[in-house]
Amino acid sequence: MDYITILAAAKNAKVPAEDIQVVPIDFIWEQITTLTWFQAVLAISFGVVYLMYGWRIFRVLVVISFALLGMLAGIHVGKFFNGSEIWGGVVGLLLAAFLSMPLMKWCVCILGAAAGGILTGGLWYAFELPQTYIWAGSLVGVVAGGMISFIVLKAAVMLFTSLGGSGITVVGALALLHLYETTVASPATDNIHNLVFEKDWFLPVALMVPTILGMMLQNKFIKHSHKWEF
Repeated sequence: MDYITILAAAKNAKVPAEDIQVVPIDFIWEQITTLTWFQAVLAISFGVVYLMYGWRIFRVLVVISFALLGMLAGIHVGKFFNGSEIWGGVVGLLLAAFLSMPLMKWCVCILGAAAGGILTGGLWYAFELPQTYIWAGSLVGVVAGGMISFIVLKAAVMLFTSLGGSGITVVGALALLHLYETTVASPATDNIHNLVFEKDWFLPVALMVPTILGMMLQNKFIKHSHKWEF
């Protein structure tokens, strides 16, 4: 079955109940509800800086991102060697961080492609298309983000830093709102919970709007920063 056929059939496809949780909504909700007031404010503060000025510290962010990915991969590999998850994680973290520095441009392209995939996958989810084929929606963004990243590396920097900052900011803001409506508001409500779990458009929109604003602001700041170079 070719890609166009999948897109054409996706909207009308019957999706089994077990496929509903392809998007990790429970995991996202867990991140929101585990934050304290202080942690939520801290997340918003860091996220806004990340969102607007990520282009100034993108090299550090790239190294951290790949170090975390290397750690996760190392932990997974370590499970196959007598439960050496800790050592596998440490080795994976150090190796990925070390390799990301000389391969900085390639790493930026990878992160730009991944950010594009997340955004188009979010659109797929927002339009309530079958989650079984969400990879098809994400693939469009991966290809587009990867192509843009190879052509204009600054665009990749703005894309992945804006998306990262938006994600952190949104989680912090939703955590504050959830804490307010459950601990301060009288009577207590579940509006945030209902939006996250019942409105498929809510999380994608909440993520994309700050991402777009962040890219616009970063583009403006970069234009006025004559000393900025990749």
